[in-house]
Amino acid sequence: MFCRSVFAVAFALTAGLAALADSSLPPQPPPVTNPLGSGDEKERAACAPDVVKYCKHELDVNANDVLAILGCLQTNRPKISPACRTVLANHGQ
Repeated sequence: MFCRSVFAVAFALTAGLAALADSSLPPQPPPVTNPLGSGDEKERAACAPDVVKYCKHELDVNANDVLAILGCLQTNRPKISPACRTVLANHGQ
């Protein structure tokens, strides 16, 4: 009987602290979306050679980091192909 009471008190305290912790967290930002949308195969093909040529570091660090690769393409905009520049421009980049 005593064990049940101790367990019940411990459970209530834990649940209360967890609820308090959740309510004190600041609102979370929305998830990051791909700034280029999903991109169709033609768009990916237009930029793939430029990504390989100018953004090797970003690919080596994290090939899924779309924002880093986009930043790299923007930094190298004068050097990238006209087709890739068009893709960026079509997506507001």
